Amino acid sequence: MSETALDVTGWTCPAPLRDRPRVVMGHGGGGALSAELVEHVFAPAYGGEVLGRLGDSAALTLGGARLAFSTDSYVVRPLFFPGGSIGDLAVNGTVNDLAMSGARATYLSCGFILEEGVEMSTVARVAGALGAAARAAGVEVATGDTKVVEAGHGDGIYVNTAGIGLIPDGVDLRPQRVVPGDVVIVSGEIGLHGVAIMSVREGLGFGVEIESDCAPLGGLVQAMLAVTPDLHVLRDPTRGGLAASLCEIAAASGAGVVVQEGRVPVPEAVRNACAILGLDPFYVANEGKLVAFVPREHADAVLDAMRAHPLGRNAAVIGEAVEAHPGMVVARTGLGGTRVVDLPIGEQLPRIC
Repeated sequence: MSETALDVTGWTCPAPLRDRPRVVMGHGGGGALSAELVEHVFAPAYGGEVLGRLGDSAALTLGGARLAFSTDSYVVRPLFFPGGSIGDLAVNGTVNDLAMSGARATYLSCGFILEEGVEMSTVARVAGALGAAARAAGVEVATGDTKVVEAGHGDGIYVNTAGIGLIPDGVDLRPQRVVPGDVVIVSGEIGLHGVAIMSVREGLGFGVEIESDCAPLGGLVQAMLAVTPDLHVLRDPTRGGLAASLCEIAAASGAGVVVQEGRVPVPEAVRNACAILGLDPFYVANEGKLVAFVPREHADAVLDAMRAHPLGRNAAVIGEAVEAHPGMVVARTGLGGTRVVDLPIGEQLPRIC
């Protein structure tokens, strides 16, 4: 039988290959590909000590004041979904990034990129949702910009927001402060936002409507800091989910992290949807949750304060930082086994924020 050369030119890979000459969707997923893009392209081009810290927001000193500064762009599809819209995300996402530095957001900028042909009523609806979310979060939209691109060169509406806020004295939130013995707390049920987006985008019915958890976390963080300013690090597990946040903190701190899988609050509807679709809830995006590494001596009081707040009533201790396996996250399963929780390559579901 004669040999025939195998033609692989039309093959595709379910996970993007790590060495590619062109951008793939995974580069925007908040996982390993995103990290490599920042590390090898953006960070060398920009330089700077502040950028090198790679936090959810930058902590700056300006005129004697400590400021948090953050920016984010929102390309979610669809524009409206159960529990929110691109307007809500544009406010809450930036407010939450600032809150992860301990800052209460004060002012936002807002840039709209509109596609030619989008209905003006849709623009007004998004702007109205954005304004309402800003008022609910106690933040003012102080400046903005609008651009229009030709039909076929956008996806209706994209939004960019940047924000600033003051960091209170004595607050120093960064992964390098994590030490073995720190208690890991998550503020509530995970996976709601990603599954809500998936259900409407793909037309999937899971027997119950799942709403996004999109919400501003500034008030919850202030309640935690009122117990003690000595929190070590906070992250909001958006793209890449809880797994990505834990992996990033472990890598930056050099500490190992152990998570008790059965203690992580996952709503039954999210668990069932993920089981049907072959997804892991640890990697599904959230837009109204945070994960905190707290010194053990303050953990009980911080947990009580979180549960007393509407956005933290389902808060739970899920694990701890350890000396073993430095820089690595492992999960203890309900069967008594252990699995490594890796940083995702890309994203299970793109365009979720």
